[in-house]
Amino acid sequence: MEPRINRRIRVPEVRVVMEDGEQLGVLSTQDALRRAESLGLDLVEVSPMAKPPVCKIMDYGKFKYQQKRKAADAKKKQQVIELKEVKFRPKTDIHDFEVKVNRLRSFLGEGNKGKVTIMFRGREIVHPEIGQEMLKRVSEALHDEALIESSPRMEGRQMVMILAPQKAGSGGQKKKTEG
Repeated sequence: MEPRINRRIRVPEVRVVMEDGEQLGVLSTQDALRRAESLGLDLVEVSPMAKPPVCKIMDYGKFKYQQKRKAADAKKKQQVIELKEVKFRPKTDIHDFEVKVNRLRSFLGEGNKGKVTIMFRGREIVHPEIGQEMLKRVSEALHDEALIESSPRMEGRQMVMILAPQKAGSGGQKKKTEG
């Protein structure tokens, strides 16, 4: 919601503050408006719910520009964390396992989260303990770099575990895996 400025302020009197923070006190809206116009600035309502409402004498265009810049800078500084998935099968061989664990290690090093999925096909589903064991090996291989954010759970024909990068200074704490 945009603040009311200049002639849109319809209350009989307002508390006026200058751009530098100097208090002018409670003035009639007309007097405050004349004072702002004499300085070549705008009268901007900054706190409409106060009794009487608080208005500030400032350059409204410059104020809006600064707000826009602050929002753009905040957006630029925010970090987007992606969830990257690595899929295994119960019969994944040792070399492939190591390659995929290294891939996970690089995802975590970039600050992303890793989703480890064990896909069961056909009759493999009757041996979920193989998947549990594989996820346990993954968590042991990455215990220095990763925290287990979501412990292993079955989702249909897949077993899923989510790993998050370990924050600096967390003291190497790690959640225990169930199983």
